[in-house]
Amino acid sequence: MNIGIDIDGVLTDMEREITDYATKMCVEEQIPIKVDSTQYYESDSFGWNQEQVDKFWNKYLVPYVKEANLRKYAKEILQKLRKEENKIYIITARDESGMPEEYYGKMQQLTKEWLNKHEIEYDKLIFAKDEEKLQICIENNVEIMIEDSPNNIKDISTKIKVIKFDCQYNKNVQGENIITAYSWYHIYDIINKTKKGE
Repeated sequence: MNIGIDIDGVLTDMEREITDYATKMCVEEQIPIKVDSTQYYESDSFGWNQEQVDKFWNKYLVPYVKEANLRKYAKEILQKLRKEENKIYIITARDESGMPEEYYGKMQQLTKEWLNKHEIEYDKLIFAKDEEKLQICIENNVEIMIEDSPNNIKDISTKIKVIKFDCQYNKNVQGENIITAYSWYHIYDIINKTKKGE
């Protein structure tokens, strides 16, 4: 089976990591802390204006990309899936918007270094805009995509089965082609049942 996997929010717990960085910035910059974890974008999640969002990413995007923790059992499950002859396609919308100037042109390199550091096994790493993910899945014959972004889940699920990694900001996203998973072992179970036609 060809399996597509997002990085942020799937391999990482982006929700927790971004909230940690955001509240740190609020305290340091004396910005009132307002957290609405049901929202996906920082302007909505933290009540920030565009200048604050830009400052946040300029300050914390590189540390996040370099230091984000891997979700528990992600490495183990990816190893199992590859041993069972599944193909792993990491499909990420990571780009350099908001990065400090000295890091322009380095997002792909930093991402590969992070994947290597965490010993993540995969067959192909693809960088694409969010709106291109469905087409990338189709072109690579991806049969199931693991995703957290509400818009991507909705878009991709119009053609391909999606495993939605449960987060506060995607709880209301439901549909015929969408299955919710709460952990990497849950993902493994869903994939095995899907392969058996259950």
